[in-house]
This record gives sequence, structure tokens and C-alpha cells, in this order.
Amino acid sequence: MNTSIYEISLLDLVWMMIPVGIVIFIYIRWVKDTVTLFHALFRMLIQLILIGYALTYIFQADSPYLVILVLSIMLIAASIIALRPLKVRDTRLYLNVFISIIIGGLLTLILVIAGVMNPEPWYDPKVVIPLAGMIFANSMNAVSIAAERFESETGKEIGYIEARATAYKASLIPIINALFAVGLVSLPGMMTGQILSGVDPLIAVRYQMMVMLMILGSAGISVAIYLERLKINRTY
Repeated sequence: MNTSIYEISLLDLVWMMIPVGIVIFIYIRWVKDTVTLFHALFRMLIQLILIGYALTYIFQADSPYLVILVLSIMLIAASIIALRPLKVRDTRLYLNVFISIIIGGLLTLILVIAGVMNPEPWYDPKVVIPLAGMIFANSMNAVSIAAERFESETGKEIGYIEARATAYKASLIPIINALFAVGLVSLPGMMTGQILSGVDPLIAVRYQMMVMLMILGSAGISVAIYLERLKINRTY
């Protein structure tokens, strides 16, 4: 099997600006917002370029302390970004998100590292950081959806139990849809990347199973903890 990795130049990426340009045009016309998408695209480009250089250094340094520092920064950033859709935000809510993603995300990451991947050394940044990124990002998105939906439901003077159920269900819709669609509609990122790099599809399938399971587990646990902490702390 061909094991070469397809090279993509920065110039090649210009082609992807065609569909993105269409989305920007529609977004501006319909939403009347000329800032958010451009800001998000600019942030994405700068952050990816910077993380590319940072990861090169981290991989070469091979230090567990650097890996822990990176994970801490990821958790703090995820906690801040998760509450972006909310109209009302306070310190307690940020703490709720942080604790929720730490428990759900780190529990899942530890199980994946210790029980499935078994890297040597255990802190291997090439394994830990990408997996942590997938886990924390999906937990962040799920908590963000739950937080926004819970705020919306309680604004209608609906009781906590009903609002919690609605928010929890909504938060898992993207992940459940992905579970239904994988292999039929989509070949997700982990699997696609491995196939493009020449890995046997049957091996790529196992990795994708691991990813789907860890995303569902971490997101579901993180959202449940967030919603329960809202009741405990009376932050709704």
C-alpha cells in the first residue's frame, strides 16, 4: 500500500476559499454580521500556524511538564469559549464548565491513554495532545450547547428537571447524529487522515471507534456534571 502522505501547500488551500466565500456572503446577507466569521477565520489561521510551531518544539522537547502545561491551557480556553453563546455569564458558571470538562475530559483521556493506547512514555505529546484536543473540544461544544439551551429553557420559566432534560438531549444531538452517520455518510477526521496517510482501513476503523466512544463518553459526562452543578450552586 502506498504510505506517502499527500502534501498540501498554502497556495492549494486557496481553493477552499470558494465555498467559504459563499458562506461568508450568505452569513452577512442573512445575519447582518460582518465581523464574527472574519474574526473566527483569522483566529483559526493564526492559532493553527502558531500551534504548528509550538507542537514542533514540544515534540522535540519531550517533557511531561510541557504536556501538562498545554493541557491546562486547553482546559482554560475551552471553559471560556464554551460560555460564549450565553447572555449572562459569571465566575461561577466558568468554574462549573471548567470542573465539568476536567472531570469528563480527563477521566476519558486517562482511560484512553492508560487502557487503549499505552504510549511510551505515558506523556508522549504526539499521542496525548491530539487526543486531549479532540476530547476537550467535543466536551466544550456539548457543554456550550447545553448551557445555551438550558438558559433559553429557564427563561421560559420551565422547571429545572424539564430544562435539564431538554438541554442534555440537545447537547448530544451532533454526537448522536455522528454515530448514526459514521461509515454511511461520513468518514470522520481520524479515519480520513489515517487512510490518506496509507494506514490499512481496518486499523483506521478501530481508531475511529475509539474516537467516537471517547467523544460520546467525555461529552455526556461533562454536560451531566455541568447541569447538576447548576442545581447545586443555584446558578440558574
